[in-house]
Amino acid sequence: MRRVEHVMGFPVSVRVDDEGFPEAAVDGLFAWLHEVDARFSPFRPDSEVSRLDRGEVSEPSPALGEVLDLCEEYRVATGGAFDVRLPGRGLDPCAVVKGWSVQKGAELLAAAGARRFCLNAGGDVVAAGGPWRVGVRHPEHADQLCTVLDLTDRAVATSARYERGDHIIDGRTGRPATGLLSLTVVAPTLTEADTVATAAFALGAEGVAWAAARENCEVFAVDAGHRVLRSPGFPGKRAATQPTG
Repeated sequence: MRRVEHVMGFPVSVRVDDEGFPEAAVDGLFAWLHEVDARFSPFRPDSEVSRLDRGEVSEPSPALGEVLDLCEEYRVATGGAFDVRLPGRGLDPCAVVKGWSVQKGAELLAAAGARRFCLNAGGDVVAAGGPWRVGVRHPEHADQLCTVLDLTDRAVATSARYERGDHIIDGRTGRPATGLLSLTVVAPTLTEADTVATAAFALGAEGVAWAAARENCEVFAVDAGHRVLRSPGFPGKRAATQPTG
């Protein structure tokens, strides 16, 4: 079973290797992701996030409340570097919503009986069963990899400057975070991997050690000086094109 759809501004692909897996379960996965996009996108004026930000909703739904609680947890943990309520900007919880919603989607597949599957959301991956080989893009060359992972029942996410430029803001300064070129986190869930990667990137160079110190997280990063930094347990293999410095 394989399918690709464009959701939340990026391609989402799923491959399920379990024989006879029901297509209706994959339909349910993508229906959930489209629902999340409609409800939680800050770019849709009628979304719950936009209406809450304008004061038209007094209390968030339980799902959005869960997302906002995670946002606050990481704001506190980073001393304000990670912040979804930046001055002069509207509420934007996308940094949490993506990993959180895709992880929930993976749990829907598992509940439907999937045991060996790979769910890839714009390069961030949930790998169930395995092992699955996942490449991490070189931060400066789109056609090259800097490391390759063998993942089993893990998730991986990367925050970087190569797709959207300097879009991650250090909430402590209000300026773009530029201390790193890319930072990849492997964790038990994509909720954690994606949020830790973004929060660590917002911290800059100090974010590598911060992410590596979090329980069950392994880190691979390339700093602005092209130095490669990795935690001892990071499951990646060096690629021939890995940056050096």
